[in-house]
Parts: sequence; C-alpha cells; structure tokens
Amino acid sequence: MQVQGQCHCGAIAYEAEVQPGSMTICHCTDCQVHSGSAFRANISAPAATFRLVKGRPRTYVKTADSGVRRLMAFCEHCGTPLYACAVESPTAYSLRTGAIRQRHGLGTPQRQIWTQRRLPWVQLPQDLEAHTGQP
Repeated sequence: MQVQGQCHCGAIAYEAEVQPGSMTICHCTDCQVHSGSAFRANISAPAATFRLVKGRPRTYVKTADSGVRRLMAFCEHCGTPLYACAVESPTAYSLRTGAIRQRHGLGTPQRQIWTQRRLPWVQLPQDLEAHTGQP
C-alpha cells in the first residue's frame, strides 16, 4: 500500500510502501518518552520505497539499553515524530502511524512488544501477539 506522511505543520513530507495489517505497538520506555504517551504505533516500510518529498527532518540518535543505536526523525518546527531507522544504511523505516495520511487503512495492530513495560491501564485486544521484550 502506498502511503504519504507529513508532520503537523507540513514542513516535512514523505511517501513509502507498507504492508497493511503489519502495525506494531511498542510499550518500551523510550517509545513512551519519545511519543509523550503510553506507547507508540509503528509500521515498517522497506528503505527502497521510502522517499522524502518535502523538507528534511531533524534527527536524534538514541542508544537503547541493548546498545543498539537508532536515528529518530522529527520536525524541528512542530515536533511531530516521523520515523526511526538504523543510523547507517537503513534497510527499513519504522514509520509513526499518526503521521501517515492513510492511517485508517493500515488495519489493526498485529503485535505488541515490550509488554513488560506496558502501563497497567492500557487494554489492547487479548488475541494480539505479545512479546515481553524485543522479538
């Protein structure tokens, strides 16, 4: 499925291909902090299909507890989180579903990860594939 995404103010826009029904919910503390919410919803896009069509995001390199480094991209004007990817030679982009224009057509999440850090009041469907950490 072809998708278009952009930040809230419109300074940055992108397009990519995603597989509907492949959304992941992440409950890790980094995603909680970076999203300003209880979790983050992401969908993967192969790097070969991702293209910035307007602007350049500001980036921040975060280092996870595991030592893995990820490039976090966001709009420097409005602060909208856009995607994360490997620091060098990314093979995929983890798109933030809230910035995707077609987010209602992405289907429901298929899995949740880092459930050991899920806030106790978050209730998601019982049949959702769940992993206590990074699968």
